[in-house]
Amino acid sequence: MKFVINSQVVLSRAPEGPIAPYLGMFADSLDAMGYSLQWLHRQVMLGSCFSQWLKQKGVVLQDITSDHVRRYLRYRARRAQPRGDDHAALAHLVYFLHREGVVPEERRAVPDPFSVDHCIHAYEVYLREARALATVTIVCYVGFVREFLKHRFGTGSVNLSCLSAADIVRFVGHLAPRLHRKRAKLMTTSLRSFLNYARYCGEVDVDLAAAVPVVPNWSMTSIPRAIAPEQVRQLLASIDRRTATGRRDYAIVLLLARLGLRSGEVASLQLDDIDWKVGQLSVHGKSGHRNELPLPDDVGRAIAAYLKSGRPFSTSRCVFLRARAPACAFQGGCAIGSIVRHRLQRSDVDAPTFGAHQFRHGLATEMLRRGASLGEIGDVLGHRHPQTTMIYTKIDIQALRKLAPPWPRGAQ
Repeated sequence: MKFVINSQVVLSRAPEGPIAPYLGMFADSLDAMGYSLQWLHRQVMLGSCFSQWLKQKGVVLQDITSDHVRRYLRYRARRAQPRGDDHAALAHLVYFLHREGVVPEERRAVPDPFSVDHCIHAYEVYLREARALATVTIVCYVGFVREFLKHRFGTGSVNLSCLSAADIVRFVGHLAPRLHRKRAKLMTTSLRSFLNYARYCGEVDVDLAAAVPVVPNWSMTSIPRAIAPEQVRQLLASIDRRTATGRRDYAIVLLLARLGLRSGEVASLQLDDIDWKVGQLSVHGKSGHRNELPLPDDVGRAIAAYLKSGRPFSTSRCVFLRARAPACAFQGGCAIGSIVRHRLQRSDVDAPTFGAHQFRHGLATEMLRRGASLGEIGDVLGHRHPQTTMIYTKIDIQALRKLAPPWPRGAQ
C-alpha cells in the first residue's frame, strides 16, 4: 500500500519512528527551496529509513543528536552502498527538526577558559560589539590571531600576560616570508589589533602592539591586469543564454564589465536597488558606501531576461541566486569569482587572470584611453580616495614614454 507524504513524494509504505510525522513538512520545505524531485524523494526516503532505525533503537524525538546520524550511517554502510551525500542529507533533516523546535538544540561543550578557542571567541565578540567591524574583517583577524596563539602556546593554556616582544617578532619572522606582501601586512595589522585588545582587557600591561615589525608594502608596485574589450565580447558571446544559468551568468559578466562592480557588490545587489523607471542602479560598496550609477540598456535587458525566465522562485530579495538548490542568495563575492573563473575556463578567451577584478581594471583602462579623467573613473568605480585611482596612470604606456628622458648617447 502506497503512502502519500506530500504532493511530490509517495513511499511504498507508511514511515515509522519518531520522525515519521514530520516527513511531510520536511518534504514541503525542500520543495520550497527548489530541490529537484529526484533529490527530494531521496532525502525523504533516507529520513524514513533513519526514523525506522531510531524506533528500533528506542530513541525518542527529544533525544535525537548528531551522534545518532553517525551511528545510523555506519549501520547503513554495512547493508547498502553508501553515498557521499548521505551525511549531508540527514544533517539537513536534523537541522530542520531543530528549526521547527521539535528537537532541542544540542548543548555545545563549554571551552576551557584558558584555551585558544575561548580566547578567540572573546576577541571575536570584542571586534563585533565594541569595534563594530565587518564580518569579513573579523574572519581575517581571527585567523591570524589563532595562528599566533597556537604558535606561542601550542595546545597548552593561554596566558596573555606571558607574551613578550620576542614572541611577536619570532612569529612574524616565521610567517611573513610565506605570505604575499599584502597578506603579511594584514597579518601584522591583525596582531596589533589583538595586542591592543589584550591591553584593553588588562591582560597585558605594556604596549606590545608597538613591537609588531613593519612589513614593507609599497603601493602601486604593479600594473593592473585588465581584460581587453574584445576579450569581454568574446566571453559574452560564449555564454549560452538559452539556459537559466546562462542568462544569470551573462547578466553578471555584463555588470562586471560595463559598470566595473566588485564581486561582493554584484552578490549583494538587491531587487530594490534597481530603479527601472529612472534607469539607475544603487550599489552598496565598501564600508556601507553607496554609489548611484546609470543602468546601461544592455545590462538592464540582461537582468530583466534573467528575472523573467531564469531566476528561481525565492523569498530572497537578492537579484542573483544559486542555480542549484537551495535557491538562495550567494554567501559573498567568492561565488561571483567562481562563476567568472568557470566561464573563462570553458571559453577560448586568453584573459590576463581568471578573477572578476580584471573587468573593473578593464573598464578603468578603457575609460582612460577614451579621455576620461581620473576623477571620473574614481566616481564610476566608487573610490572614496583619489589615491586609489592613481594606479591607472601607469596603464597609459604611450603617455608615460613621452615623460621619460632620452637615454644617454642615443642608446636604446
